[in-house]
Amino acid sequence: MSTFHLQIVTPERSVFDGQAQRVLCRTIAGDVCILPRHCDYITALGMGEARVTFEDSTVRPAACIGGLLTVRDGQVRLVATTFEWVDELDEQRVEASRQQAQQILDDAKSDAAEVELASARLKRALVRSSVLKRHR
Repeated sequence: MSTFHLQIVTPERSVFDGQAQRVLCRTIAGDVCILPRHCDYITALGMGEARVTFEDSTVRPAACIGGLLTVRDGQVRLVATTFEWVDELDEQRVEASRQQAQQILDDAKSDAAEVELASARLKRALVRSSVLKRHR
């Protein structure tokens, strides 16, 4: 099968830079699958599971949260706020983060800023948890 060049980066690191057969990820408008010879395209990323099919046909799932996906001249770049392969996710850390966020949301004394941050933290934890459960 034909491939394309895929680069996945976050503010902290370069996650992947190589050939891929396909990349599937959640955008703000729904899921999108990029294949070789895709037209030029740009979209904002949502929160959800991403799956990369590598040159050797192996598939690797990840939690992908926020950012931008671009396709230009056959080059695909995924610039994510957070991108974690499923094997990098720590189930205990994910659950602790979810519980802390839920406690803040349940606390009637939390101010609006704390509630907003806790809500975002809870959403990220739920995405990570969902990816972990799907691929255990």
